[in-house]
Amino acid sequence: MSKLVFVGMSGGVDSALAAALLCEQGYDVVGIYMRNWSKDLPGFACPWAEDLADAERVAVSLGIDLEVWDCESDYRRTVVDYVVDAYRRGYTPNPDVMCNQTIKFGTFAQMAYERGADLVATGHYARLLPPEAHGGLPRLARAACEHKDQTYFLWRVEANAFQRVLFPLQDIPTKQKVREMCASRGLDVANKPDSDGICFVGPVGLRTFLLDSLERRAGDVVEWETGKVLGKHDGAFLYTIGQRRGLNLGGGPARYVVATDCERNVVYVSSDRACSALWTQSIELEDVHWLTGEAIESGQFVVRTRHTGPLRETHVEADGPYVTLRFDEPVPTVAPGQSAVLYDGLVCMGGGLVCKRELTLPFEGKC
Repeated sequence: MSKLVFVGMSGGVDSALAAALLCEQGYDVVGIYMRNWSKDLPGFACPWAEDLADAERVAVSLGIDLEVWDCESDYRRTVVDYVVDAYRRGYTPNPDVMCNQTIKFGTFAQMAYERGADLVATGHYARLLPPEAHGGLPRLARAACEHKDQTYFLWRVEANAFQRVLFPLQDIPTKQKVREMCASRGLDVANKPDSDGICFVGPVGLRTFLLDSLERRAGDVVEWETGKVLGKHDGAFLYTIGQRRGLNLGGGPARYVVATDCERNVVYVSSDRACSALWTQSIELEDVHWLTGEAIESGQFVVRTRHTGPLRETHVEADGPYVTLRFDEPVPTVAPGQSAVLYDGLVCMGGGLVCKRELTLPFEGKC
């Protein structure tokens, strides 16, 4: 008797091919469309109905059932509210990390197993190494398609959850190959554009979403080196470290956000790309989660601090619930709340959230 697999189908090309491959491999496949968000935002109609229609067409082509599960309440509570609260406090969160932990491998997986599923599957670009090679638990590892690899978004998922997970795209080398494989199977989503950015924000942009959720607060844009007020902003929560666009300071040199103070509602900027606030040789992490099941005390690893960002050599030092990453050369400062994900070779060891550093202003105390 074939195993029953519930596969998450978003209406996109990746999940469509994942479902097709599972059918070809002999599994008994049921497609699930998770309705996580349906709210329209100013100037943007949520495309969930169009995505569902795409998923339905794929399911018909494959001859499988497609069910719609309402996950919106859990998604709002664990992802959307988390994102809004983090920005309010001056952090830059990653909603995809939380969605994977709480929805795709939380709510969805739990509901699937309650319905009798043996396994769950998604269209993630990630690889699971065989359990027999690692003491009974599969290890999360980077996918064959390095550019699309999504292990950066999976570090908070509990390791034992991967025992009943399939990633059918794990060995496909490129996104173009995924599209070609969809087209060869007659799936009409083969040329559907990738969805970019935060899923519940869409093309309307993060700024519009935040101003729809948080109160607009006028404040000063201040030059980091001198304390000179250069302009005004609508809320310090709208800005993140390294940001250059959206400052509206008129002419003059390009300026970068080097720090924000959401309590005082101040955004600090510099025109010096070599400004010390934009570079660091150490990063502190909190809310650390190890996929190995055991805390790592120290060692040499590589770290990624943004999706598709470079892998950098780092020395890890653990101190209780906190971890410090040290680098031989300065690396770009990472906004607090972002994920830093550690790897030993291809294997994802876990990660943590970047801590907020105490703000020391260079112009304070000067005559």
